[in-house]
Amino acid sequence: MIGRANGQPITITGLGSHVPERVMTNEELSKLVETSDEWIVERTGIRERRVAAPGEAMSDIALPAAQMALESAGVAASAVDLIIVATVTADMAFPSTGALVADRLGASDAAAYDLSAGCTGFMYALAQAYGMMAAGLSERALVIGGDVLSKIVNWHDRRTCVLFGDGAGAVLLERDGTGGFLGFELGADGGGGVHLQLPAGGSRMPASAETVAQELHFATMNGPEVFKFATRVLVSSAEKLLERCGVRIEDVDVYVPHQANVRIIEYAAKKLGIPEDRVIVNVDRYGNTSSGSIPLALAEAEAEGRLQPGALVLMTGMGAGLTWGSALMEWTANGEAA
Repeated sequence: MIGRANGQPITITGLGSHVPERVMTNEELSKLVETSDEWIVERTGIRERRVAAPGEAMSDIALPAAQMALESAGVAASAVDLIIVATVTADMAFPSTGALVADRLGASDAAAYDLSAGCTGFMYALAQAYGMMAAGLSERALVIGGDVLSKIVNWHDRRTCVLFGDGAGAVLLERDGTGGFLGFELGADGGGGVHLQLPAGGSRMPASAETVAQELHFATMNGPEVFKFATRVLVSSAEKLLERCGVRIEDVDVYVPHQANVRIIEYAAKKLGIPEDRVIVNVDRYGNTSSGSIPLALAEAEAEGRLQPGALVLMTGMGAGLTWGSALMEWTANGEAA
């Protein structure tokens, strides 16, 4: 699925992020599994990650990020009419985390729900919110991406526990300005879903004493297959979108890829031909936060002054499904392009 944006510009007017207080270093991990700081850094670029407290759920880290996004945009929660939470670690199966966050925010009249697309969730949610607004079904949409993957990681499985962290980011979308989103490209390959999954807990394999004993409620991953998929689609998705929008790769000012692994990011940037100084990287400090990855990186880029009005920003994610998605936008300041 690929398309160019049409109609009145829709842009990001507010950004927010939040991560749990606890920092888990590679040295601490080396006491849980057979690994070392050198081994993890060499293969992933990750040095530390944030880990939620035992009683801390997805809605608890999503709420501060959402509040920050609204505050930065100068918009009251009551003015938001759509809230989408992209996550694979919802507080519970139902009600949705979106509904819980809407209630705690005070957005009592907003439509609110969750979206599951793995690490690509934020990109899917952005496109969905844009579509709702472009169709006239929403005036202001709050998109939150985040996960507490520490809750579903087997801390004795070196293949997964060294990779993931917890965190959330949020953006407010408004119909305003002359810049904003230029296009989206989304896709999925369900045949590869087996390579990154949480086997039990759904209707296929409901929770039971047997599934718990077999440790089927932890995330599993075929690392080599996911790596091959990621390096391929990060490049192909971005290329398709740029071609559709008539934008040259050298015109991209800021590249925000999913923060899964620094080796994947470096490969994609080199293959696309994007200079290192235009690439946002924070995986070293947060690990792979799934749906929280891109909005966290986006918020950091803004805080560092790297998102200037008029800049072309390319975002690309990939994850469980297997899914992928890209968005291209002209960055705006308070809804006004340069």
